[in-house]
Amino acid sequence: MTSGPSRSPPSAMMRSPLLRPSLHHFLSLRLLGTAAPKAVERVAADALPVALNFEDPSAFRVKSFGELLRALGVFQLCSVPVLVNNCGKLMSVARTLLGKRGFALLLRPSVYAQFVAGESEGEITHSMEKMSSLGLRPMLAVPIEEDLGESTGERRYNDNLASMLECVDMSHSNAWSKDPMMQLKITALLSPELCVKLSTLLSEQQYDLDLLVRAMDGEPISFPGLQESENTHFLCGLQRLNKVGEASANKVRVLVDAEYTYMNPALSLVTMAMMKKFNQDGAWIWNTYQCYLKESRSLLLQDVRLSISESFCLGVKLVRGAYMDKERKLANSQGCSEPVHESWEHTNDSYNGSLDILLELISRDPQRYRIIVATHNEESVRRAVQRMGELGMDKDGGSVCFGQLLGMCDHVSLTLAQQGYLVYKSVPYGSVDNTLPYLVRRAQENRTVLQGIRKERDLLRLELHRRLRQGLRQGS
Repeated sequence: MTSGPSRSPPSAMMRSPLLRPSLHHFLSLRLLGTAAPKAVERVAADALPVALNFEDPSAFRVKSFGELLRALGVFQLCSVPVLVNNCGKLMSVARTLLGKRGFALLLRPSVYAQFVAGESEGEITHSMEKMSSLGLRPMLAVPIEEDLGESTGERRYNDNLASMLECVDMSHSNAWSKDPMMQLKITALLSPELCVKLSTLLSEQQYDLDLLVRAMDGEPISFPGLQESENTHFLCGLQRLNKVGEASANKVRVLVDAEYTYMNPALSLVTMAMMKKFNQDGAWIWNTYQCYLKESRSLLLQDVRLSISESFCLGVKLVRGAYMDKERKLANSQGCSEPVHESWEHTNDSYNGSLDILLELISRDPQRYRIIVATHNEESVRRAVQRMGELGMDKDGGSVCFGQLLGMCDHVSLTLAQQGYLVYKSVPYGSVDNTLPYLVRRAQENRTVLQGIRKERDLLRLELHRRLRQGLRQGS
């Protein structure tokens, strides 16, 4: 039962015409050392995309004057290191001094409005309709996650499940997007402590995916290495995840977020089991790959092979990563080598290499593989667009899309949408209290992409000055 993923019987391989490529086919690709067919490589020059220009402030002409001022103010705050480094403490002090209501009144029109869609269904609907009118697609996210020491018990996890199911329903029932997506944190439904223990166990033995699928279906499985209480919680967590999968299958694509390295192996195991169950005829469950990790390329290739041997479609969310500082501090405190790349350049190479692998695979079988190029890095976006053109891939074919965070990198998102590419914005929603941890992380992530923020801030200023000059001319 723990010898590793078992191969599906021959009948399983014939369930769908989408699932017939062999492992030999995959191993023959140029990305693993052999040359790709010349027909794929040669595309007429006039078929290649026009170079994207992310220098034009006109992308912001769709924003109101107030939205321009708000974005400039928030980005200015995010450019002050002392504020960003201590934003969690500062927000906690402000909440204590101002009270819950006063604190909400302070944050709602500023940081909250920049990065969060709203709390009520009416607020969320208004935000989503505006986004759709700009050619952008929402990817709803319930900003719930836990880390070690924050576990809240089965009742809380069941409440989180209800929130996730509401997110599925909201994503599907509204006409915001033809191909709706949402994000899922597994630690909202399964304790971080168990994920860490599973990750440790997985370094010594592998769980059969069939075992997890049977547990999702309600079979009382006993997992090796777990105590009775841990086993019970794992079964409950798998069944919660199964309910999300059942609710979203053939309706909403669920993008499972990666988290910290000390629990990611368990998160990937559970995600692969969900893929095996729900991705037989299309990529409805997706996994996230953090390219700032040294092992990211090998993990991606491993999962591509697994998707072939286990006969399921693979959806990939490709990110650079958002936990770099904590990963480095943790590794140093334990005397271990850092799991993240030594430099930004190495991370870029990792990201672009993984991007090339996925685009090559998609160009050969767009129904079996899908990717969201989730990045704020302009060069990676340009690389993806250029490679899509070289491979003859449609802008709006559906197998390749782009993603950025709500409230950030709008000059990239809006430019891509104007050129006809599929663009999603990660859209958190909820109360100020419930989204506060998310807002803190947004500010800290802004610190690591400060150069990009400076550019966006400069473009916002140019558009603001243009509006002021136009107003003065009209008034004179």
